[in-house]
Amino acid sequence: MTQQALLDPLSTDPATEAPPPRRKTLWRRVLANGAVRFGGGVLVLLVAMAILAPWLGTIDPVAMDPGSGNLMPGSRGDFNNLSGDVIENHLFVMGTDSLGRDIWSRTLYGARVSITVGLAAAVVALVFGLIVGLGAGYFRRLDGIVMRLMDGVMAIPGILFAVSLVALFGGTLATVVFAIAVPEIPRVARLVRSVVLSVREEPYVEAAIALDTPTWKLLARHILPNAIAPLIIQGTYVCASAILVEAILSFLGVGLPAEMATWGNIMAEGRAQFKQYPHNLLFPGIFLAATVLAVNIMGDGLRDTLDPKFNKRGE
Repeated sequence: MTQQALLDPLSTDPATEAPPPRRKTLWRRVLANGAVRFGGGVLVLLVAMAILAPWLGTIDPVAMDPGSGNLMPGSRGDFNNLSGDVIENHLFVMGTDSLGRDIWSRTLYGARVSITVGLAAAVVALVFGLIVGLGAGYFRRLDGIVMRLMDGVMAIPGILFAVSLVALFGGTLATVVFAIAVPEIPRVARLVRSVVLSVREEPYVEAAIALDTPTWKLLARHILPNAIAPLIIQGTYVCASAILVEAILSFLGVGLPAEMATWGNIMAEGRAQFKQYPHNLLFPGIFLAATVLAVNIMGDGLRDTLDPKFNKRGE
């Protein structure tokens, strides 16, 4: 027992005091954010529906039955595709288009394409943007040349660049992903460069440089971890933008092939009869809006949680 405890029996020995409660881990703070939970929940639901599409009352999304064209949502009937297969008493949850294709099936399978394009474009933009940003921010000789090149890329409208690239190399999935990702690389590079320039002046980085630490180790251990949180936040916005741009390209007829089930293709085919059969455009539009909104909401929640300026509000 300490001398203070002998003098004051009511006092508490610091050695026996309960340790202060541990701060929430980063993962728990992220999950505690309502925007992250809502946006992530909607995305998980959409991804689950896309993966489980074959077991959710769908049929072949490209199969056509001219005799079942322009059915209203909730209709039931036999589906006779051109191959001779018959599906009796099928429920057309979202109706059919003018060619007799099931909108429900095409919308769910279209979610696979749109989410894949969004994730792939985000990954490509983040990887190349990270490399360019690290090089421009750390190596001063490269900064001027690389960033002027990035400014030149940003001066080209993204839609115009994507249309030109797809026209040159065809509307394949890889071409569309690359065409969408390239205009986003300069934005990611500028973000990473700003982080590198601020971290480079920190005393611990200068000490590591003075100790002749290898460049790759310095970038990996001291600079890259500081760029992870901004990259994750930026990645959500790139993903949402990529999903929207892919739908725009398909809607304009310069994206993925028209026979492929994508939200943009479905809406492009339904616009001609929108007044008579609005469901052909309405349902894929709802799925597209919900996906983009969910990704943006989740990105805002991640920003509030991971950005130190916003962390202070909750402490």
